[in-house]
Amino acid sequence: MSEAIIVAEGLHKRFGDTHALRGLDLSVRQGSVCGVLGPNGAGKTTAVRILATLSEPDEGQATIAGYDVVRRADEVRRRIGLAGQHAAVDEKLSGRDNLRMFGRLYHLSGKAARLRADELLERFGLADAGDRITGTYSGGMRRRLDLITSLLIRPQVLFLDEPTTGLDPRSRGEIWASIRELVSDGTTVLLTTQYLDEADHLADDIAVVDHGKVIAQGTPDELKATIGDQVDVVLTDPAEVTHAARILAGMTGGVPTVRDGRLSLAIPSGQVRLADVVRELDREGLTAADVALRRPTLDEVFLRLTGHPAESNATEPDETGSQKAESEEEVNV
Repeated sequence: MSEAIIVAEGLHKRFGDTHALRGLDLSVRQGSVCGVLGPNGAGKTTAVRILATLSEPDEGQATIAGYDVVRRADEVRRRIGLAGQHAAVDEKLSGRDNLRMFGRLYHLSGKAARLRADELLERFGLADAGDRITGTYSGGMRRRLDLITSLLIRPQVLFLDEPTTGLDPRSRGEIWASIRELVSDGTTVLLTTQYLDEADHLADDIAVVDHGKVIAQGTPDELKATIGDQVDVVLTDPAEVTHAARILAGMTGGVPTVRDGRLSLAIPSGQVRLADVVRELDREGLTAADVALRRPTLDEVFLRLTGHPAESNATEPDETGSQKAESEEEVNV
């Protein structure tokens, strides 16, 4: 196990009557990706701002690479990069000139800034577009450029605050590939996101934040194991969904959810077998078109931990970047 490079203990932060952080604890291993999940208002961005020395906690302490983010903020800033929710590039400059400008702001020499800009453009697939005005870039290209501006000083720790919000699937995939490449070079990434599939693909560890606290942390597999396997049932007659939900609830003590006519329910490990489900449905005169056992998704883990679905279930971007709603509801049994 690598030692922790990011440590937060008992962080509190208030904004007037709003208690944004309520004793947040977090530990992130060096050379890993930690995904921080939570709904809007959970405290994710506030925590990132404190860790990145942009804000100070009212209570508690945090360190980056052993340096206190309040007392040793200058040392912390030498070791971190930050990419926020919106691209911070100048759209009137070329991609190359943006990087050179940021390099100078990071106190690189003119020569070092030029060399580093050329290196990063080549590495992240923007060399051919480097001399184009940034205003002509696609959303994904602008986000990639914003990402690599934070890499000019080769940070030990990179904070990414919802870096793919609003991007189409192809652009999101490009950002994911960039993040994987960074981690392969030893950079530690703390990634806040509302997209649970993003955390599942990228994160070595996941911290679930709700109401200003980390309510669970572990690998994706560890978090999924906390709620057991899931059984999915599709009935031949959709009108029998409520009846089937009542049967499943009686067998497990849980509350089924339904999406697009498919019932889903957690099965306590070793207590209920798939054959038991099929047999009980048959005994009640219900015919299943499909019955399957699977590992739970992070959406289901999130719902179990927080009591409500993640926003990403309701506002997942389609290929044009617009938002599409999906419905998921608990069945009244």
